Amino acid sequence: MSNEKNANKSFEMRVQEQQDKIEAQFRRITRGSWARIIRMARKPSKQEFRQTAIICGIGLFVLGAIGFAILVLMDNFLPWLIHDVFGIGN
Repeated sequence: MSNEKNANKSFEMRVQEQQDKIEAQFRRITRGSWARIIRMARKPSKQEFRQTAIICGIGLFVLGAIGFAILVLMDNFLPWLIHDVFGIGN
């Protein structure tokens, strides 16, 4: 029965119904808990963006250095410890 109703509606009416549904969803967003965050959001200034980029870059460098140090220890120190100290393996 709903197919018959949809068949009798014009294309413009079906599109308008879909548009109304989408607009209703956006209206609900403006009343929800995210609305205050979205209203407070703004584009950062050049200085704020630069500071954020520098801090993130430093963080990436530190994490990369820690990972590299762990890799070097595992490749060099760990085999020596296992083979020579504990006598396991070859």
